[in-house]
Amino acid sequence: MLANRVIPCLDIDAGRVVKGVRFSGLRDAGDPVESAATYEAQGADEIVLLDVSATPQGRANNLDVVSSVRDVLSIPLTVGGGIKGTDDVARLLEAGADKVGINTAAVERPELISEVSRRFGAQCTVVAVDAATRPGGWEVVVRSGKERTGLDVIEWCQKAAAIGAGELLVTSWDRDGTGEGYDLALISHVTAAVAVPVIASGGASGSPHMIQAFDAGASATLIASILHDGLTTVASLKTGLLAAGIGVRP
Repeated sequence: MLANRVIPCLDIDAGRVVKGVRFSGLRDAGDPVESAATYEAQGADEIVLLDVSATPQGRANNLDVVSSVRDVLSIPLTVGGGIKGTDDVARLLEAGADKVGINTAAVERPELISEVSRRFGAQCTVVAVDAATRPGGWEVVVRSGKERTGLDVIEWCQKAAAIGAGELLVTSWDRDGTGEGYDLALISHVTAAVAVPVIASGGASGSPHMIQAFDAGASATLIASILHDGLTTVASLKTGLLAAGIGVRP
């Protein structure tokens, strides 16, 4: 059985790590290279690097940041932001990414998921889904949460998995940066609907929230603010997970 994963997330804007609440009010949270190296040393299983301003600004991902982070890592690196086609993916892989996360562009043109999966493999294809609550469920939001699509999250996750996504990164827009815990209903509904691994994102304030997410079916948990703000470490979180019987790599 594969170990559950603990994955720090670095949201990048203008070459710096940033963090906010519900994708807004971004504040500086450090240097991405230093942060990535620190989190790997603490026991991170992977790193996710998201260029949060690339899509809103209509530009490509910052390849210099990707390559600089890659230089200090030996663990897998997933990179998202500004991807419009398979050539963008190729450039990110050449810069050092192991996997790519596609979000807005996949919603606008779902065929992109299949194209990336066919050219680079499903193991490389992560579809990021930002979910906002609505009566009776959740709605996909794009462009860093600024635009609602009308798409049902569960249906979209099922489609993404069916056409080539090897993994889903599901973020609760409502919980992002709040410390109120993951949206467990969202996680359990998505994991019940798809056969691919699901990364839970948005709202963790400590290992108890992560335990709940794993119990709800997540294969991995994404964490950000609690690390960037120095409230805990990856090692401390894993200690709490192991004590609760959650199978993670020590």
